[in-house]
Amino acid sequence: MLRTLFAYVILSLWLYALPQVINEEIRKSGISKKDISIYIKEAGKNGKLIASLNAYKSRTPASLIKVLTTYASVLKLGFDYRWPTKFYTTGTLQSGVLQGDLLIRGFGDPTLNAEDLEKIVFDIRAEGIREIRGDIVIDRSYFEVGDKDSSGFDENLYSAYNAMPDAMMFNERVVTVCVIPKEKKVHKKHVDESYKVVDQLEHVNKPCRGKYSWPKVKIDKSEVVPTVFLKGKISKRCGKRNICKVITKPYMSFYYALKDRLTQEGISVSGGLKLRQIPKEARGLFTHYSKPLEEIISETAKESNNLYARHLLLLLGAKVYGTPATVQKGRDAIVEILKTKGALGKGKLRVDNGSGLSRTSKVNAKLLAQMYDNAYDRYGYRWMETLSIAGIDGTIKHRLRHTAVKKHAWMKTGTLKRVKNIGGYVKNRAGKFYTVVIIINSAKAKYRGAKLQDEIIKWLAKSRVKPSILSSAPSSSKRVKPKKPAAEKLFRNVKTKAVPTMKRETKESAVQYYIQVGAFSAMPNKAYLSKIKALGLRYKVHHTDNYKVLIGAYQDEKNAREALKKVRTHINGGAFVVKL
Repeated sequence: MLRTLFAYVILSLWLYALPQVINEEIRKSGISKKDISIYIKEAGKNGKLIASLNAYKSRTPASLIKVLTTYASVLKLGFDYRWPTKFYTTGTLQSGVLQGDLLIRGFGDPTLNAEDLEKIVFDIRAEGIREIRGDIVIDRSYFEVGDKDSSGFDENLYSAYNAMPDAMMFNERVVTVCVIPKEKKVHKKHVDESYKVVDQLEHVNKPCRGKYSWPKVKIDKSEVVPTVFLKGKISKRCGKRNICKVITKPYMSFYYALKDRLTQEGISVSGGLKLRQIPKEARGLFTHYSKPLEEIISETAKESNNLYARHLLLLLGAKVYGTPATVQKGRDAIVEILKTKGALGKGKLRVDNGSGLSRTSKVNAKLLAQMYDNAYDRYGYRWMETLSIAGIDGTIKHRLRHTAVKKHAWMKTGTLKRVKNIGGYVKNRAGKFYTVVIIINSAKAKYRGAKLQDEIIKWLAKSRVKPSILSSAPSSSKRVKPKKPAAEKLFRNVKTKAVPTMKRETKESAVQYYIQVGAFSAMPNKAYLSKIKALGLRYKVHHTDNYKVLIGAYQDEKNAREALKKVRTHINGGAFVVKL
């Protein structure tokens, strides 16, 4: 009995012991040890423990919790997953006139923005549509999240970080008003009748600084259509100012921007906006895809994008527990995915909304370290590079950049009032990698907390301790260019038959490379194909379950990829190389 008790005491001392360097840095910081959690070990499941302090104490993680959301997303969906936005119709198309509605189902792509409209309208034209005699119908039913614009987390109600999710997201729910003082002009960046702008600015000939450097902004949401008031005095010497606010519905902004772009391209729409679910009898036209998940989680982690994190949580909820996605399903899904993959340690975990913009989220340092180790062992550098790199990018671009840590730490940060957290990986001068989690919940956290964390990280990076037998280097799998999904146009009741290829089809050879530039539910129109021909490119149209336009053939991949640059610039930014 005494032997067991003695062993327990020794083990406890070892588990909670801190190197003298860390003890000294804590003392100099003036932050109480009770407000600090530290867990540092050699990276990887079998790595040796280096330091532990309050490792199982539940604390507020702030944005540090985003790594649980992004990692669960990778485990469930893979780095190459792309969010779809699907386009349908219930009407008939004759002589370019769509007699019926254009229907759009959003699946929560948080990256969908005004730049995507060119490709979307291009695909609509490729379907042969020149006039829509019906409504634009939007289906937002994939998410069940209510209708709030702002989370209301703090006093900055209309700031982008407070934006709430929606299955039909557009421009991250942000509207932009452009102010050009030199020209005394104010305009909306994108056509959007879902809000109004009232210019009450006084332009003065003063230096562009202080109270003359930026417009005063007041938001009035008392009416159905919210109004942005621009007030005060602004210097005529100031450059362009962009006022970015969360004040309206993203599906409305999308509708107005899409309708405007269609009009610019000569496609008229006689109807208006309707919100309802897509009927089962709707015919699929095409699918627009987001950029790959790898890029989206990198943006989520590096720039600490709250909206992206919220959308990832909801998507996981739908994928694991079915639609409609809810916040509770998302919370449960993250826990379930991480547990199933052995990436979740013991202790209290409350995810809340997946972004960390919360005072009820709770996590402990040991639990986070276990997740980091699991990701390190499973994906190595590919995962690590989705985090901010010290002195290079993200939230630690300007942190530690003039130290030995630059390019040698891959971290996620988390900051709220009384909260300063950091977690990730540090590489020392001998090539040893450490998993590091430092959580500080204290009134002194804002400045002293960051300095304490930096000193500990610098100490690790400067060391020349060689990797132990138990430690492991991260896998060398660098980020690879993901395969583009076929813009495979949907889904239903298309008969397979042989279709003669177009006259510029190339001869077959044993191994050939093509550029898939599009896939359509009907034969592409002559205007679309003429555009390819005008660029001096050979093509063929291959029909199985849809009509695939293939440019080529090329005898080797290098030549195909050279041509791909031209195709993406002039025809379709989502084109990709295939091997046949």
